[in-house]
Amino acid sequence: MPSRNIQILKASGEKEAFKKEKLIHSLKRSGADSTEVASVVQEMDEWMFDGVSSKDIYKKAFSLLKKKRLGAAARYRLKQAMMEMGPTGYPFEIFIGQIFKSLGYDVEVGITLDGVCVTHEVDVIATKGLTQCFVECKYYQRTGKNANVQVPLYIRSRVNDLIDKRRQSTRWDAFQFEGWIATNTRFTLDAISYGVCSGLNLLSWDYPEGNSLREIVDRERIFPITVLTKLTQADKQKLMEMGIVICRQLSEKKHLLDEMGWDERKRKRVLKEAQVLCTAR
Repeated sequence: MPSRNIQILKASGEKEAFKKEKLIHSLKRSGADSTEVASVVQEMDEWMFDGVSSKDIYKKAFSLLKKKRLGAAARYRLKQAMMEMGPTGYPFEIFIGQIFKSLGYDVEVGITLDGVCVTHEVDVIATKGLTQCFVECKYYQRTGKNANVQVPLYIRSRVNDLIDKRRQSTRWDAFQFEGWIATNTRFTLDAISYGVCSGLNLLSWDYPEGNSLREIVDRERIFPITVLTKLTQADKQKLMEMGIVICRQLSEKKHLLDEMGWDERKRKRVLKEAQVLCTAR
């Protein structure tokens, strides 16, 4: 990359020095091989300029990678794809439910439960053995928006009310209950501190290290359909309205694809890209 100190504009409005290593790491993580990475880096080198936004850097790298390897391009745009799961938060709730399901939990999404004090709408209830998790999902449509300390403060009180109600019934005597918060962006440092201190489990784009949302998605191959480059935005919205939010569901619910009005060529291209993402390593 250029030897000059290029300053980039982040989504938050802050400026920072461009780090070549971050670009290389993200390209490798997408599944691109060393030759493809070197080619993209060289072309980016010729294109980069001072004051370029991180958003434009992403778009340019994605465009270059898309020409070289389709599956890698889709994986590279995972973070942006998370922002395209709106405008409501419900598809993200289904998505988080699918993550817990892949980890061996029985999952319910959008359930109303009584607490001791009030009734609560629980985004995801995940149960495995004698462990039951109450999961609150915080979905944001822009990367600069992070979940602050008010989020775990509020969720802790809700979870406590639900657990106290469960403890009033002998049915739940042997159960261990956990509170979770899942977000598609990040937590502030105060939010993490309070979450850890109060016993909440936090899951965000980059937290906890080694088992973050990004890492689980990549490891378990639970890619949202919004990563697919063969779908239009209208296609993605319609599929999510049908309850199809991850690529794996496209193969599991092929009968629903008849409602999309695709010709056979597009249908095959979409399913092929989804299959590559779900199986390739």
